[in-house]
Amino acid sequence: MGIFDLFKQPDINQGVKEAQRVPGAVVLDVRTPQEYREGHVPGSKNVPLQTIDKVASAAGNKETALFVYCYSGARSRQAVSLLQRMGYTNVTNIGGIATYSGKVEQ
Repeated sequence: MGIFDLFKQPDINQGVKEAQRVPGAVVLDVRTPQEYREGHVPGSKNVPLQTIDKVASAAGNKETALFVYCYSGARSRQAVSLLQRMGYTNVTNIGGIATYSGKVEQ
């Protein structure tokens, strides 16, 4: 790992592909309900960062693989930290939908 790897942003495209390969994985969108309605990764669940404590509705098992995204990657980074503090053990920040090149659902 080089020094520039520290600044590398997560790749949402790679993250979504990885989530599809993990049985039972949940792709978690932590943007606002309004942002979610404007377009989201197909099959993702919307649990806004402000209500992340309600994540059990999307993933009750704390060992469920969670792939978390937002618009740019900042809120998803915060959400990953909060989820880990809540006891979730398999949480990955996949970045922001702003750089997503796959199909978007409305």
